Amino acid sequence: MDIVLEDVTFGYDDTIVLHGIDLKLSNSGLICIVGPNGVGKSTLVKCMNGLLKPRSGTVSINGRNIQGYELKDLAKFMGFVPASSSDAFPMSVIESVMIGRHAHQKWRTSNHDMEMVFKSLRVMGIEGLSERYTTELSAGQHQKVNLCRGLVQESSILILDEPTSNLDVRHQLFVTELLQAISMETGIMTIMISHDLNIAAKYADMVIVMNEPGRICCVGTPDEVITKEVIKRVYGVDCEVIRNGSRPHIMLKSVI
Repeated sequence: MDIVLEDVTFGYDDTIVLHGIDLKLSNSGLICIVGPNGVGKSTLVKCMNGLLKPRSGTVSINGRNIQGYELKDLAKFMGFVPASSSDAFPMSVIESVMIGRHAHQKWRTSNHDMEMVFKSLRVMGIEGLSERYTTELSAGQHQKVNLCRGLVQESSILILDEPTSNLDVRHQLFVTELLQAISMETGIMTIMISHDLNIAAKYADMVIVMNEPGRICCVGTPDEVITKEVIKRVYGVDCEVIRNGSRPHIMLKSVI
């Protein structure tokens, strides 16, 4: 699987959010998108998965324009976990996660569908919440349900918009380690937005750094793009970048 964006521009009303984005992603592994607030990270991934249609330019999956796919066909190989979601009416955790199986289901729920749902709940450590209503869950528990919904899609490409939001530090690390392991073991491409540069530096195979106004600053391995110079230019923050094992680690100093 590969995703290619060519000269993609997108805007809301009179505000241009993405400016002529050129990007090619063709390797499996964990890809992190980082950058300050408001630079268009969420807009970028929504253009990647067809939720938003660019004003100009093209997004292609395996050489085919994404606009040529039916949504259900696209969902068979591309999963998406939004930053947050709300349920229009009360449903059980099982029912909520089962929504992620929609693209694979026939006229009824199969044993495999149920196995996938309960496997995801076990992996996320929330099997005990299976019969609870989603409206009764905490923000962190709800985020884990969202992640389960993404995992059960069995996609070749999984896109996640801030999957560690609403999670404590321990579970941020757990989720990112899980996504890294799934990417390595299954060979899928996992693309996640992250606001934690050190988590991206520690776990990502590739990092996309976005900056103002809606452009890509650089793309590369953590060693290539998590540097003192890039962080200073993109975030306006002075720092030192040290080694944490084989990976870079940021020691913040001050705002410039």
